[in-house]
Amino acid sequence: MKKLKRIPRFKSEEAESKFWATHDTVGYFNAARIKKGAFPHLKPTTESISLRLPEYLLARIKEQANAKDVPYQSLMKIYLANQINRELGKGF
Repeated sequence: MKKLKRIPRFKSEEAESKFWATHDTVGYFNAARIKKGAFPHLKPTTESISLRLPEYLLARIKEQANAKDVPYQSLMKIYLANQINRELGKGF
């Protein structure tokens, strides 16, 4: 196995960014020892959308949300995520 190159100490994030912009990571890291990163507290980016629903459907969703003591928008996200997961599991 080749000896790995030593990663220099950087005086700033900008200096580090410039270094990696001009250098390949090959030779600095052992690919066999790289592990997948986990960021358990990172919140996914969200996007606002406008959705038109029949009044009766929105009223029913709000009733269910109230019974479950959750905001109706959160309940809608749960329902959508559950349905997508079901369909992906079926190979859609």
